[in-house]
Amino acid sequence: MNILSKIGLGTVLVAVFVLCTNAVQDPVKSTSMASENMQEKLVNDYNIYALELPETMDFAGEPVPLNDPDVRERMDRELLVNTYWQSNGLLIFKRAHKYFPIIEPLLAKYGIPDDFKYLAVAESALENNSSPAGAAGFWHFMKGTGREYGLEINDYVDERYNLELATKVAADYLKDSKRKFGTWTLAAAAYNAGNGGINKQIERQKVNDYYDLLLNSETSRYVFRILAFKEILSNPEKYGFNFREKDLYKEIPSYKVKVDTAVTDFADFAKKFDINYKILKIHNPWLRDTYLKNSSGKEYYIEIPEKGHYKTN
Repeated sequence: MNILSKIGLGTVLVAVFVLCTNAVQDPVKSTSMASENMQEKLVNDYNIYALELPETMDFAGEPVPLNDPDVRERMDRELLVNTYWQSNGLLIFKRAHKYFPIIEPLLAKYGIPDDFKYLAVAESALENNSSPAGAAGFWHFMKGTGREYGLEINDYVDERYNLELATKVAADYLKDSKRKFGTWTLAAAAYNAGNGGINKQIERQKVNDYYDLLLNSETSRYVFRILAFKEILSNPEKYGFNFREKDLYKEIPSYKVKVDTAVTDFADFAKKFDINYKILKIHNPWLRDTYLKNSSGKEYYIEIPEKGHYKTN
C-alpha cells in the first residue's frame, strides 16, 4: 500500500471515529440541554410568592389588629392557603356569581352585615353539602340548632337545604350572638364554636375580644378564613385569579309553585312543568325523598325553573 493510500485510509478512519463519537455524545448533550431548558422554564414560569398583607382589614366594620404579630401570622396563613388552593378558589368565584345575588339582599333584609356572605363561603364553599359532623346546607346548621330556630327537618323535608329559609335562620342566630357578645367578630366565632363555647372561654380567659382569645384550632382560624375569602373574592386579579364573565355560573330564572297537599311522586310532579326529577331536585334540594307526606296541609313553595334553560326529553 503506497503513502497516499495510507493517508486516505487514515483520513477515512478518523472521520468515521469522529462521527461515531458525535453520535454517542449528541444524545447526552441533547438531554443535558433539555434539562437546562426545563429548569429555566420552571424557574421563570412557575413561582410561589409570599403575599403582602393589606395595610388595613376589617370584618363587618370592625378593625383587624394587624399590628399584632400573632394576628398577622394567622391572617397570612389563611391568605396563603386559600390563594394557592387555586381550583377551589376559582370554583368559589364561579359559584359566588350565582349565589351572592340571592344571599346579599337576604342579609340586608334581616339586618346582617354583608361580610357574612363570606361566612357561608367558609362553611360550605357555597354548596348545599353536609359536613362529617352532620351540619348541612349552605350555612351548615346542625339538626338541633336548625329545629331550635324553626326549620323543618325530617325524612321528607330538610329546610337546612333551602337557601332562603336557612339564610333567615343564620341571621337570627347571628343577631342573638351579637346581642350576647357585643361584636360581629365574636358572633362569627360563635357560629363556629357555639355561643356556649365562646362564652366559656371568655369567662376562663377574662378577655372579650376574639383576637385576644386562645381557642381551638378550628375556631382560631375561622374568622381569618372568612377574612381571607373576603380579601381574595374582592380582589381576584391581585391574587392571580383570571376569568371572563362567561366563565362564571349564573342563576337560572325561576318561579314558585305553592303546594299544600301530599305529593305522591315528584317524578310525575316534575313532568307537569316540563322538567325531570333531577332538575326539580337541583332547584329544591330541601325535598329529601321522591314523595311528600303532608297530612297537616302545610304550605310549601317549590321552585320551578323557567322554560328554555334545560334540555329535557
